[in-house]
Amino acid sequence: MSDDATIETEATELLRTLIRNACVNTGDVASGNEARSVDALEDYFAGAGLSSERYTSLPGRTSLVTRIEGRDPTAPTLLLMGHTDVVPVSPTGWQRDPFAAELVDGIVWGRGAIDMLNLTSTMAVATRRLARSGFRPRGTLIYLAVADEEAGGVYGAGHVVEHAADAVKCDYVVTESGGVPIPTATGLKLKISVGEKGGNWRRLVVHGTPGHGSRPFRTDNALVTAAKVVQRIAEYRPKARILDPWRRYVQELELGPELTSALTDPERVWETAHGLDNLALAREAHACTHTTFSPNVARAGTKVNVIPDRVEIDVDIRALPGVASDEVDAMLREALGDLADRVTVDPAGRRQAGSVSPLDTPLVDALSRVASKLMPGSRIVPNITTGGTDAKFFRARGVPSYGFGLHSLRIPYTEYPVMFHGHNERVDTESLRLSAQMWEALCRDFLA
Repeated sequence: MSDDATIETEATELLRTLIRNACVNTGDVASGNEARSVDALEDYFAGAGLSSERYTSLPGRTSLVTRIEGRDPTAPTLLLMGHTDVVPVSPTGWQRDPFAAELVDGIVWGRGAIDMLNLTSTMAVATRRLARSGFRPRGTLIYLAVADEEAGGVYGAGHVVEHAADAVKCDYVVTESGGVPIPTATGLKLKISVGEKGGNWRRLVVHGTPGHGSRPFRTDNALVTAAKVVQRIAEYRPKARILDPWRRYVQELELGPELTSALTDPERVWETAHGLDNLALAREAHACTHTTFSPNVARAGTKVNVIPDRVEIDVDIRALPGVASDEVDAMLREALGDLADRVTVDPAGRRQAGSVSPLDTPLVDALSRVASKLMPGSRIVPNITTGGTDAKFFRARGVPSYGFGLHSLRIPYTEYPVMFHGHNERVDTESLRLSAQMWEALCRDFLA
């Protein structure tokens, strides 16, 4: 078997194992059970000369660290970080069993196939291959597999950074997401995530007056008021902000001077996105230039014949880097208008700042070199990821952190946004091989 085939098979089988472990994170602290995949990774590393350390925040919520120590303490330390938890599924929407990890015609199907068990697996494959080859670099390589990313990371990366800082002390981090090739007139463009928006979840409590459902006339029904609140939040349009990574990303897409200008103009970007036929680009343009508000969960009522006096609405707010938490609250009040007095905002909840790392670093240079060799003619372009990642814990401590990977052209780039947290998540085995080869080549380039 050729080396390419060996790498592809190894990465594929490890990914299938992690998918089958079904470390589903519902947000409940007792969910996840990522210790199952930590066990699998420890078994995988056995015999390669690697020693692992386990960090458990709560029963079953376990993260793993292994490392290849560098020869020179002044050389940079690189941390490759992947999470082992996945989001829940609606099985009826899937063509195949989301936890069977079926391999069909070179495609692995399953929850976590691209978010992000593919990269967690390929990072592990590269680490093991380097260790077995006797790789002794100047700089240190750390592999970190974490729990709880899908619920904010408090019991995973956040716990390790807080309670075992020395174990993950590093100069650079690479995690999800990026590396899906976008065809343009001058070659393939590969996104590298240099930053992310801040998760600012808010629970709104709408108040009313209870009464009998048989006499609804002129009552103070909290659910009726909540419907108006949801509509206002959904229709709210905060001012656009054009960040440098977005500007550079759009310029690299070669969309033509008029569209490029419109998508990078804060006065025109919303209307331009609204009129785009390319729905994936439209959603990306809106999310990367606005703080977004999405009312996603509502809880109301106790009985069908009782007028509710209380409704809870959970709103997923994603703040652009540079937008503070109190600014988010001001936007929310603006969106509610004269209904603001009918609403109480629960002070609990996620209040995270967005974060950005510089593009001009030695690590990005190395990533660019390695990616262009594995995918000739490609070029790295910056972007802001609209979802959250565990990179935020390291950026908060001043560590430049990036999202990358490497994918083949087999699955079109337009399909990836639909698969994240959606139905029929899948990845092709060529992409697994490319990512594993990239991580190994990156370490040999950057740490040697």
